[in-house]
Amino acid sequence: MADLTTEYMGLALKNPLVPSSSPLSRHLDSARRLEDAGASALVLHSLFEEKIEEEDAHFDRFYNQQSLGHGEADSFHPVPDNHVSYEEKYLEHLSSVKQALDIPVVASLNGTTPGGWVSYASELEKAGADALELNVFYVPASPNEDCCAVEQRYLDVLTAVRAEVQIPIAMKLSPQFSALVHFATRLEAAGANGLVLFNRFYQPDIELETLEVTPQLELSSSEESLLRIRWLAILHGRLQSSLAITGGVHNTRDVIKSLLAGADVTHMCSALLRRGPGHLAVVLKSLEEWLDEHEYTSVAQLKGSVSQRTATDSAAFLRANYVSVLDSYQPPPGVRW
Repeated sequence: MADLTTEYMGLALKNPLVPSSSPLSRHLDSARRLEDAGASALVLHSLFEEKIEEEDAHFDRFYNQQSLGHGEADSFHPVPDNHVSYEEKYLEHLSSVKQALDIPVVASLNGTTPGGWVSYASELEKAGADALELNVFYVPASPNEDCCAVEQRYLDVLTAVRAEVQIPIAMKLSPQFSALVHFATRLEAAGANGLVLFNRFYQPDIELETLEVTPQLELSSSEESLLRIRWLAILHGRLQSSLAITGGVHNTRDVIKSLLAGADVTHMCSALLRRGPGHLAVVLKSLEEWLDEHEYTSVAQLKGSVSQRTATDSAAFLRANYVSVLDSYQPPPGVRW
């Protein structure tokens, strides 16, 4: 039987299947079910700085400002003894999951301010996180902000957090950087232990009857993995940092392609939301069978063997693929051009 072990940011994992940040990690029971199904590590749902700020604002309004317009209540400021903040709940949950599971637990942080990134990262490390995933969600909409400033924002966040925590740090990136390979090397030099390709930015929709902008949640499909696989293949061998794929990994075929391109781990979310934690066991068993059938002795042997540097046709990951795809298209039956 093939050796499924892999290494991610210095963490020794029993296989490359790692559930990514999702609602499944919010409950201790489902976290245990993911481990039982074969997960080699777990990324917790994100801690959002906005939620902490919003909660603080509400508390300030109903505690410190409750006497406004009511002079007789000026000295009456009861503090609820049983109030547990959103941040405290997250940290307690992280500690509980860490104690309950035998696999590494990666905390996900989505901050908004320099001080927030640093302080909350430090708290997550104290709560027992084995590693930290920085989920930087930023839409550069200002015409006065150039690409260098956007990259520097990410680098500043990473540098500040790296100076405060000792655990490994992964940067979860967008696919929209203009020079991703160069930027990836800068992130590695600034202290990133891993890169996660790519964040799925959920797109808002427009309600035609009310003309309101509404949130829209669409789960991923396997086709989305292809963009990520291309960049895995391009980055593999150019960095010392670990590489993870997230977005579009649904089945064993997606996992194998990702590993061939150079992924160290394959994150899975939408497929688990659709099929439940037990889907991991199905994918893991199928992965073992495929490796044995194709006479691979280990995941390490498979990893990166079809990256840009090692593929028979390395140009296929670049412009040549674009040209050949366009030239090969044929109209469907019954359609005349």
